[in-house]
Order: sequence, then C-alpha cells, then structure tokens
Amino acid sequence: MEENLTLRDIKPLMEIPDYSYYIFIGAVALVVFVVSLLLYFLVRQWWHNRKTNLKKLYFQQLKAVDWQDSKKAAYKVTELGRYFSQDKRCDEIYRQLLPMLEAYKYKKEVPSADSETLNQYNLLVHVIDESL
Repeated sequence: MEENLTLRDIKPLMEIPDYSYYIFIGAVALVVFVVSLLLYFLVRQWWHNRKTNLKKLYFQQLKAVDWQDSKKAAYKVTELGRYFSQDKRCDEIYRQLLPMLEAYKYKKEVPSADSETLNQYNLLVHVIDESL
C-alpha cells in the first residue's frame, strides 16, 4: 500500500533567473563613471583657474618692471611678454616691442630707455590689463 502514496501533483522547484548581480555591477559602473566625469571637470576647472592666476602673477611682475636699469628691464619684459602671446592683439604689440628692446640687450653699457620704447611698453601693459 505504500507504493500508492506517492504524490503526483507537486512539481519540482522552478529555477528563477537572478539578475541582481548584473544590476549591482551596472549601478557601480555608472556611479564610478559619473564620479570620474565630475572629477575630470573639477580638475579641468582648477587647471584653468591656475593658468589664469599665473597670468595675473606674470602681469603683476611685468607691470612692476623697474626701468632704471634698462638692460635688466629689457630682459624681464622679453621673458614675461611671451606668456601673453596667445592673445592676437597682445602678441602684435609684443612683436613690435621686441626690436626696440634689442638696443638694450647684449651690450655692456646701455643708455636709459627712450620714450618710444616706454610708450610701447605701457601700451602692452594696458592691452594685457584689458584682456585679463
């Protein structure tokens, strides 16, 4: 009689697909992507501000050049003027100033700066000030 007691209406357990692992990996990947994108933009903004601050520092040094020693002043203006050559207008004025500064370089004794050179230098400083 025990042979007739087997249950025939209960079905075996059905396998249910579990996608929670893939959803978790996708969510983590999305969060990592968003955080890295945010970090990229923050670093880029910081780098841009750093360059701007360096330009302001170079401008302050350019503005404070002492023309009593025209030889040192010519070298300093030549060095600092290069940093502002990205702007077309500043680059043009700087290129006009360079030949004027050549008279004060590469010599042992140099005369004091003439008014034309000083006017060109002041124009360069004024244009750079407007662009910053």
